[in-house]
Amino acid sequence: MDQPAPYLHWGFILISLPNLGLIAFMVVLFVLALFLPFPGRARRRRAYQESDRER
Repeated sequence: MDQPAPYLHWGFILISLPNLGLIAFMVVLFVLALFLPFPGRARRRRAYQESDRER
């Protein structure tokens, strides 16, 4: 860790590889958060449907 990080130079973009990896990880995490269901969502949905049937 006493050496400078390697850089990616692509056109006018200049970014260090550790920063690029972190950005890629955050994008993947964001996409997963969009598509994975919230914990307990099915339980709430069942409870809502059961209360709807009782009416």
